[in-house]
Amino acid sequence: MQLKTFNSWGRCLACVLTIGLSRPAVDAAPTALSMESPTKIDKLADGTLLVDFGQVTFGNILIAAPENHPEKIVVHFGEAQKDGRIDRQPPGTVRYSRVEVELEAGKKNLIQPAADPRNTKQPDAILTPVDWGVVIPFRWAEIEGWRGEFKPEFIARQSAYSSTWNEEAASFESSDEMLNRVWKLCKHSVKATTFAGLYVDGDRERIPYEADAYLNQLSHYATDDDIQMARDTFDHLMQNPTWPSEWAPHMVFMAHADWMRTGDVGWISQRYESLKSKLLSDRVGEDGLVRSDEKQQSWNDIVDWPQGERDHYVFTEVNTVVNAFHISAILKMADLARAVGRRSEADEYASQATSKTTTFNRKLFIEAKSAYKDGIGTSHTSLHASLFPLAFDLVPEAHEDAVADFLIGKGMRCSVYAAQYLLEGLFQADRGKQAINLMLADGDRSWRHMVESGTTVTWEAWDQVYKPNQDWNHAWGAAPANLLSRFVIGAQAMEPGWERVKIRPHCGDLREVKGKVPTPLGSVDIHWKRTPSSFGLALKLPEGMKAVVSLPDDAGDREVYLDGRVIGSRREGRYRLIEEELAGESHLIVR
Repeated sequence: MQLKTFNSWGRCLACVLTIGLSRPAVDAAPTALSMESPTKIDKLADGTLLVDFGQVTFGNILIAAPENHPEKIVVHFGEAQKDGRIDRQPPGTVRYSRVEVELEAGKKNLIQPAADPRNTKQPDAILTPVDWGVVIPFRWAEIEGWRGEFKPEFIARQSAYSSTWNEEAASFESSDEMLNRVWKLCKHSVKATTFAGLYVDGDRERIPYEADAYLNQLSHYATDDDIQMARDTFDHLMQNPTWPSEWAPHMVFMAHADWMRTGDVGWISQRYESLKSKLLSDRVGEDGLVRSDEKQQSWNDIVDWPQGERDHYVFTEVNTVVNAFHISAILKMADLARAVGRRSEADEYASQATSKTTTFNRKLFIEAKSAYKDGIGTSHTSLHASLFPLAFDLVPEAHEDAVADFLIGKGMRCSVYAAQYLLEGLFQADRGKQAINLMLADGDRSWRHMVESGTTVTWEAWDQVYKPNQDWNHAWGAAPANLLSRFVIGAQAMEPGWERVKIRPHCGDLREVKGKVPTPLGSVDIHWKRTPSSFGLALKLPEGMKAVVSLPDDAGDREVYLDGRVIGSRREGRYRLIEEELAGESHLIVR
C-alpha cells in the first residue's frame, strides 16, 4: 500500500509512485480524473462504513481526516456484493482489494489498491498516468476502524474517464423501461472503460484487441463526440497486433468506420497501404477463398469467444466465418481505395469481392437448410456460419428472409461479441422486433440478465458459467449502445461525414422512442410515436445534413404527411420511403 496526501481535491501532479507507471508508447486520447461523491453511506451493525458510489468506475478514493484525528483504518474496494457486504472472494477476475492505511490528520489522503502485476505488465499493458495512483474498477468501499462521525464530504472517488466525454451528446428513451435501463448500462460502460485512453479488454490485461476495439468504437461513436480514442487504438494495434484470424480484418472495419464517421480522407490515406496486410490475402487459395492450416484451425480461427459459445462449430480448412470476414474486409477496402484515389485498386477489390461472394455462396450455402455450413468438409450449420454472412450482406437477396428465420430459431447461441453481428444482421433483414426481443429475453443470455444482476458495466460474457474468469467491465458487451442508436432511434450515415443520413426506425413492440445521435455536424434528434393507425416522427437535423427517410407502414396503403401536407412516397417492403430528401426540422406522420 502506498499513500499520498493532498492539500486540495484533485491530482497531485508532483507526486510520483514507485511502481513505475507511465503513458503508453502511442500517445493516447486525453483522460482525466473526475471527483465523485458517494450516493449513499451506511453504518453497518459492526461499525463498518459501507460507501456506495452508485456505479462502477475505474478509480481510487480520497479520504479527508479531520484535525487531531489520526486513524488507522482498513479500506475494502469491490465490484461485487454478497449478503449486503463487499464480496471478499468474488468470481473470476471480478475485482476486490483490501488496503490498510494510517491517515494523516488534516490532510486529504489518497487510498489506492496495490498495482496488479498482470495488467501493468510491460511491454503490453496500457498504463495510466503515474500521478493518478493505482486505479481499480469498483463501486463500493468499506471502511473499518473509523472513530467518530463520518461525513459524506470526508470521502470522494477519483474516477478516470476520457477528458472530452460529453454526457449530453447522446440519449435514448423508449416506452420500454427495461430497454432504457439497457441503454444506460451500455452508455455508462463505454464511458467507464475510456479510463486508459485506448480501448482495452477490461481490467484483466488492459490490452487492446482488434475485435473489442471495433465494437467499442461503434458504441463510442453512438454515445459521445470523440473520434480520437478510436484512432489512437487503431494506431496502437497496427504496431501491436493480436493473434486471432478474424481480428486482423477488424482493422479494415475500424478504418472504414472512421472514414464514414469523419469523411477524413487524409487520415485514411496515411494508413491505406498498411491495411492491405489485414485482408488475410496470404492465405487465399486458387478459388479465392481463405485456407486455414492445422494450427490456424486449432488456434487462430476464433469464430467466437469464449470457446464454449461457438454452437459446436466444426473447424475445417475453408472456414465460413473466416471467409465472411475476408470478403467483408475486401468490400470495405474497395470503398477506401476509391476514397483515396486508387481507382484501379478499388475496381480490383470490388471485382474480387463479387467473385469471392459467388464462390462463397456456391460452396458454403445449403439451400435445403436455409443456412451456411461451418466450412467445406462438414454439413454442420452453426449459428455463427450464418450470422456473419447476414450481417456482412453476403446472403443472396432471395434467401435473406429464410436465413434470418434460421437465426431467430437458433436464438442467442453466441457470445456478447458475436451478438453485435447477430442483431445487426437481424435489424438489416427487417427483423427488428426479434432483435429487440433477444436483447430483453428472459434467461441468462441477454442484456436484461445483466441489468437484473445489478451490474453497472457490461460483462465480458453473458454470465460466469460461460466464462469463469470473465471481467465485469468489458465494453465489447455494450453493443446495444450502437444498435439502438442506428436501428431503433434509426439514424445512420449514408455518406462519409454524415452529410447524408438514412432515417429508418425499427419499432418492434415499442410505442415511442426519443433519442439524440451524435454526428460530426451536430446531433440528429428523433422522436417517434406509433399507434395502431399511425406512425409519427419529429426530426431535427443539424445544418449541412440531408436525410433519406423511411417510415414503418405495416398496412401498406397509407399516405405520408410532412408538416400537414401530403408528400410523395413509395412502398419498400414494410416501410414507406419519402421521395424527397429532408433538411432542418420536419414533422412526419403516416396514416
